[in-house]
Amino acid sequence: MSNEEKTLEQVLWDSANVMRQTMGAADYMDYALGIIFYKHLSDKVLESAAMTLVDAGEVEESDVETEAQRQAVYQKYYSDESFRDDLLDSMDMDYTIKPEATFTALMDEIRGQKFQLEHLNQAFTDLEQSNSDLLGHLFDDVDLHSTKLGSTPQKRNELIADVMTALAPLNLDSHSGDILGDAYEYMISNFASDMGQKAGEFYTPQSVSTLLTHIVTSGNEEKKGFSAYDPAMGSGSLLLNVKHYIQDADSIEYYGQEIKTSTYNLARMNMIIHGVAATNQHLHNADTLDKDWPADEVTDFDAVMMNPPYSQKWSADKGFLSDPRFSDYGVLAPKSKADYAFLLHGFYHLKSTGTMGIVLPHGVLFRGGTEGKIRQKLLEKGYIYAVIGLPAGIFYSTGIPTIIMVLKKDCPGRDVLFIDGSKEFVKGKPQNTLAADNIKRLFDAYQARADEDKFAHVASFDEIKENDYNLNIPRYVDTFEPEPEIDLAELNKEMAETDAEIAKNKAKLLAMMQKLTTDDEKKAKDLQDFLRLMK
Repeated sequence: MSNEEKTLEQVLWDSANVMRQTMGAADYMDYALGIIFYKHLSDKVLESAAMTLVDAGEVEESDVETEAQRQAVYQKYYSDESFRDDLLDSMDMDYTIKPEATFTALMDEIRGQKFQLEHLNQAFTDLEQSNSDLLGHLFDDVDLHSTKLGSTPQKRNELIADVMTALAPLNLDSHSGDILGDAYEYMISNFASDMGQKAGEFYTPQSVSTLLTHIVTSGNEEKKGFSAYDPAMGSGSLLLNVKHYIQDADSIEYYGQEIKTSTYNLARMNMIIHGVAATNQHLHNADTLDKDWPADEVTDFDAVMMNPPYSQKWSADKGFLSDPRFSDYGVLAPKSKADYAFLLHGFYHLKSTGTMGIVLPHGVLFRGGTEGKIRQKLLEKGYIYAVIGLPAGIFYSTGIPTIIMVLKKDCPGRDVLFIDGSKEFVKGKPQNTLAADNIKRLFDAYQARADEDKFAHVASFDEIKENDYNLNIPRYVDTFEPEPEIDLAELNKEMAETDAEIAKNKAKLLAMMQKLTTDDEKKAKDLQDFLRLMK
């Protein structure tokens, strides 16, 4: 296998093995993903420069077939001051990377043993400054001076050089999926035991993300200017999946908020890698529950989707009772469980014609107290459209079973579709997965919105009211399988055959034991006692 053919998983494994000698997985993931992102932007600069020069007739396609050739021509024409500005204008990039700072040039330094860590650090700084609105502070988590990389500057220099060498064979254009999301998922799945709290961020597996985004975009595939909002966006994978279902993908407006700065930066990187225009991405780094956002611009969306941290604590300050996100319900989600606070925040920002999907633990379906009151109000208004039970063991951070709750503001009735998808999975290690067939069956059942024995049921509001607004799925979808009837005649026959076989084997054993002899009096007595018991 050549270097250029290495997969994302292979280079991640190689880079992780380099860094695991000095730091935990939670730390080296930040470094690996940051360097992968820089390599991606650098490769795009060389490709754009090559295409621009070919189109301008300055070079032939055969002159820019390899990475080394693209680096050489970019260096040549960038260095020509009379040509540089025209080249950069024609490339029309959102950022600039100088020829001496490309990932390719830095790798040449590494191979020539001339690389200095400060060269990469300066490259990060220059890139951020080339478009501070889009890229500002994007590499803050990639601290190249941290002693985690080594106790001396030389050791840190060598370690980062080794990491870059491990990542160099990656061709990001050959990876068809969500690059940083897939990298994040791969790291968690392979190094979860080393990652501690990092693995507890409730990363949304691609299979769940696929099902959820398919649901919230259903019926809007041809809409132009489709708007999607994730108030707990993590790495942005849920938002980015929307483009797979909207035909005019370039017109999608992405809105997302994330409380953790490092994860927020990861989402920004993901947006850029996926070619989302700067004018179409509206990302915010703040606490979703503490202060409403967005509040001054667009405030409602065609789709709201989220996988918030389950049963997280929040302030539940009484002041929130006058917050328009929560005021209609008269009570607040309890301090110990913010699940309904996240749900109501997202629902507040949903258009009257939109669809919301949120992943939550099963407890939201039946817990009482203020949660029960909020649930009852949502049901009375006809806002809860469907409850889809997911299998256990499909998330990296928890083995508990979860649900997707689907909500709409403008429903013709108050009935609720229940789907028991607890058995829709493929067994795996360490996690179970939703395969394509599982996803299709769940989505088809959602679309059909009809009763299906032991799988789906459309419950009327009266039925739900009779259950005291308890939405626990087994109350509505009976999956009980009766034990098969026992054929007593067949059982008697099998028992008789077994007894006969035992008697036959016992007789053989007795015959063999009777042939044994010994001069030891005690052993002879023990043998006779055994033979008497066997008869």
